[in-house]
Amino acid sequence: MAELISPPRFSLRQLAYFVAIAEAGTISEAAQRLHISQPAVSLALNDLERALKVQLCVRRKSHGITLTPTGTQVLHRARQLLRQAEDLEGEAGAATGSLTGVLSLGCYVTLAPTLLPPLLQGFSALHPELTVDFAEDTQDVLQRRLLSGELDLAVIYSMDVLPEIERAELFTVRPHILLPAGHPLADRPAVSLHEVAEEPMVLLDAAPSSHHALGLLHGFGVVPRVRYRPSSYEVARALVGRGMGYSVLVQRPANDRTYEGYRVAVKEIAEPVRAEAVLLAWPRAVRLNRRAEEFLRFCRAAALPAGARSDPSDA
Repeated sequence: MAELISPPRFSLRQLAYFVAIAEAGTISEAAQRLHISQPAVSLALNDLERALKVQLCVRRKSHGITLTPTGTQVLHRARQLLRQAEDLEGEAGAATGSLTGVLSLGCYVTLAPTLLPPLLQGFSALHPELTVDFAEDTQDVLQRRLLSGELDLAVIYSMDVLPEIERAELFTVRPHILLPAGHPLADRPAVSLHEVAEEPMVLLDAAPSSHHALGLLHGFGVVPRVRYRPSSYEVARALVGRGMGYSVLVQRPANDRTYEGYRVAVKEIAEPVRAEAVLLAWPRAVRLNRRAEEFLRFCRAAALPAGARSDPSDA
């Protein structure tokens, strides 16, 4: 006769409230995000600590909460258990043919404006009962969030990828030089990196873009004169559009105008630069749940280019 498994002394709801507290940094902010009262969140945390017989966090009135070392470990396991509970719910719903639950997706900041809308629109049309929560961030942050269990998947570049990250290639894109439309070289089909070496450079300072651009230039013997280091892709384009420098970028929006209306010119790099891959990534040690597997299958079938269409019916 199989041994009976005793039910835990804590609930999934308590774990969810604890995760919300850890991510919000304060009990009051967690209560707002959960749309419940602050005393209810505080009580759930107290009950969870009592059930586990550990202190999960240190509460400071003016500084929010700080996780204890044990709390950090429990946070990781709590996220895993909540994901597994979502998987169970989704697999149970699979009997009806529907995909349910929540898929947590991350996307690199410069890829998000052109990739997320068509992917979300197309995938949601196939699975209307599924919720996709997404976050935009730099590549180092996205990889940390994957490994911590905050994200199921992330769309990133094939640059500085951690060994703990598994990946599937979606498509490749070649780096380019971005010039103001009135630049003397703007009418050329391709421009050498050496031809702009003495001009001021606008370096997109969002990991791993800055490291990639500098590595590419140094690889061909070019030492750039970096004048500006914007962290925003559109600010980089805006500075170039105003004639304040050139930039070396990877992402290629369909629009050739900045937010201010200035035109920019995308020029191929004359040197034999390597195309960079856009990847769908997840933790190597984690088995993809059904939601993530379906999203991976959808992305591979879509084979979206960098300048993705916003309306799949245009394909």
